[in-house]
Amino acid sequence: MNTKEIRNALRPVLVIVLVWTVLCAIGALGNYADVLQRPHPISYGEMLWRWWRAHLLEMLFSCLTYAWFARSPALLAGWRPLALRYVAAVAVFLPLEMLYVSALEGRSITDASGFNWFLEYAWTTFAFVAVVGVCNARHSRAREKAWLRAQSENLALRLELEQQRILALRGQLNPHFLFNALNAISALVRSSDGKLALAGIGHLSDLLRYALQASERDHVSLADECRFVDDYLALQKLRYGDRLQVGIDGDADGQVPPLLLQPLIENALRHDLDCHDQPSDIRLAFGGDDERLTIHVSNPVMAGSAPNPGLGLGLRHSRARLQLAYGDAATLVAGVANGRFTVAIGMPRYAPAA
Repeated sequence: MNTKEIRNALRPVLVIVLVWTVLCAIGALGNYADVLQRPHPISYGEMLWRWWRAHLLEMLFSCLTYAWFARSPALLAGWRPLALRYVAAVAVFLPLEMLYVSALEGRSITDASGFNWFLEYAWTTFAFVAVVGVCNARHSRAREKAWLRAQSENLALRLELEQQRILALRGQLNPHFLFNALNAISALVRSSDGKLALAGIGHLSDLLRYALQASERDHVSLADECRFVDDYLALQKLRYGDRLQVGIDGDADGQVPPLLLQPLIENALRHDLDCHDQPSDIRLAFGGDDERLTIHVSNPVMAGSAPNPGLGLGLRHSRARLQLAYGDAATLVAGVANGRFTVAIGMPRYAPAA
């Protein structure tokens, strides 16, 4: 046992002895006024010593009871088992206490009056109840601290997991975007149109600069995101030409997670223009009110066009990022209606306060 353990073990003993010493001092002070009226009074120090030694066994009983319940908190559970332990403790200790007090007074235990028995019983009961109350309070505080510590550790773990999910999602999103953007440039290079390829590389440079900067932030303005989408569509127009028609409606006011719109536009291109040779249009519409923002991205569904298998990352990433950013406050629904495949997003118009 090291020094700290010894100190922790002795602290309750010292507190118990101190409390009993204060009680003895008060009791001795009450008797001292009566003693002063006698022909040969004793000093207050002598009176305090008599009180203190008369309660020495009670101090030992208090220390043992405290150690008993402190080591086994389960003994405090249930009032019936606790009552049985009280009866057993009193039945064992009270006769010993009476023998001790009678020996100090130089008389036999059989000479003790009923009042003496009642008085020692009251002191024993007081000691037992006080120790049980202290142990209960101590264990309650320990349970509360353990619960708070567990809650804090759980919240810290959840936060760490969410941060790891965000980092992993960002790590997946940037290579995915880069992969598809490079595909667009490679298509221009294969077309042997050098000017268009150079223009595409310029657009790609702007796109990557925004993507790298914005991906370090939790939210960006919707206006910045729309400018990024304009640059991305300009790059795609170099590839698709007049086949790609784009319509953007609504007020681009609000905040969104960065790179939220581009995967949705890309998804529309991959499952529309990449599947046929006909012209098509991509529609991007913003709506909602002061509190909520709605975003609709749609493309026509061409009958008889071959489906593009893809990897399904666009919608999956977008849904996951909305869930991480807003929880149940954001929704993403995708489906075919009126001959168009539409992705509908509902979310808070502005980022939640940190």
